[in-house]
Amino acid sequence: MSTAYGVTAVVLVVVAAVLIGAFGLRLSRTTSDFYVASRTVSPLWNASAIGGEYLSAASFLGIAGLILAYGADMLWLPVGWTGGYLVLLVLVSAPLRRSGAYTLPDFAEARLESMAVRRVASVLVVLIGWLYLMPQFQSAGLVLRTVTGAPVWVGGVLVAAVVAVNVMSGGMRSITFVQAFQYWLKLTALALPLVFLLMAWRADGSPGLSAQDAAGWALPLSGDREYGLYSTYSLILATFLGTMGLPHVLVRFYTNPDGRAARRTTLVVLSLLGAFYLLPAVYGALGRIYVPDLEGRDTVVLTLPGHLIGGMAGDLLTALVTAGAFAAFLSTSSGLTVSVAGVIGQDILKGGVRSFRTAAVLAVTVPLALATSARALPVADVVGLAFAVAASSFCPLLVLGIWWRRLTSAGALAGLLAGGGLACGAVLVTIAGGPYTGLAGALLAQPAALTVPVAFAVMVIVSLLTPERIPAGVARTMVRLHTPETLNVDRGDWRPRHS
Repeated sequence: MSTAYGVTAVVLVVVAAVLIGAFGLRLSRTTSDFYVASRTVSPLWNASAIGGEYLSAASFLGIAGLILAYGADMLWLPVGWTGGYLVLLVLVSAPLRRSGAYTLPDFAEARLESMAVRRVASVLVVLIGWLYLMPQFQSAGLVLRTVTGAPVWVGGVLVAAVVAVNVMSGGMRSITFVQAFQYWLKLTALALPLVFLLMAWRADGSPGLSAQDAAGWALPLSGDREYGLYSTYSLILATFLGTMGLPHVLVRFYTNPDGRAARRTTLVVLSLLGAFYLLPAVYGALGRIYVPDLEGRDTVVLTLPGHLIGGMAGDLLTALVTAGAFAAFLSTSSGLTVSVAGVIGQDILKGGVRSFRTAAVLAVTVPLALATSARALPVADVVGLAFAVAASSFCPLLVLGIWWRRLTSAGALAGLLAGGGLACGAVLVTIAGGPYTGLAGALLAQPAALTVPVAFAVMVIVSLLTPERIPAGVARTMVRLHTPETLNVDRGDWRPRHS
């Protein structure tokens, strides 16, 4: 019976995504509709869509699993993922919207007037997007196998197919409707079962951890992990600074009407993420008490209702959580696919709607193939690596590009290659091999504390050594980035050179 409920939940979520996407298709006609929804998305609607795509498999399943396994140390993940939006609000959101670009490579070219920087930025966008898409497809297979017993690859193929259809049909405008709906579905899918789980926990006498277990689990930096202090600070740095470098997050700010709306969107996002991230930690704590199975930690959110409640009520709550999990896979995969397809369509193909649709197929096919063949890692760990790459490449590019007029194309290129290259190398070694121990293992698993300072230092030093490479139009670009839209000034008219 529980299998039937789970299958029904998955079908309903998939059908809802397709139907809502079809509604967006009716409104998508121009290239601007496909890439940035014609820059007409309101702050509340956009914030809901950002919450929908940002709360991925790592947020819905992975945080609870890591808290179950490692305890209080893993609370830095939701804190960092939420706090990253505060950094984004202060430093990036409004200037990025005023840049007039469609994608991160567009911004890189506009600010630095260099096609070489644009090409490197394009490669990094695609790599980060694919790295982020891999755990979505792997987790979809894990959830579908847990609920129905289907082979692991089936869930990934299902999510990839639905996402490709929605993105090819309506682009950003269509996906905005889908993701806004899916945020509220995910919040409900975690909050409602948690009410019943807490009632069952209270009825069971409110059991807690044993004194021996709590000593190493409930206290941060308790010494259970080697190089725990380094790993914690590196994780904080990656999550706080990596948010501003995630292409599927940044592309959302291009859909706001102006910079003021971009800032208001970020404020609403902080509230929505804060409300959501209260929930997975409680699932992790309850899981430590009732289902402390570290092998199945990424499915603890799915298995708790059956353990604590059971019967038809437990089956129905499990089905609701399953629906929320699939909404997480679909919404995050949709946002990533849009951002990756936008870059592939503009920088590799000819541009326009037809190229965007072709690029959408490429954007999901490669990570799907990797997800079925690569070594399976805890979902939040893989997403953390994507944050480390973003923090080591696009964070310094954006911060220095927006706030330091002396940044040169040579400095930006060297910093992207140094920071992004080191972080990507750590990711490849971690996924392909391991597990590694000692200091080398800590550096590979959490590279941001090393690679982020390297990227900033290289960009600054090389820029100071190459003052002749400062873009000729930097003054006009800075006016465009920092002047509110309400002031009547000549911002110039930027267009990408390659188009």
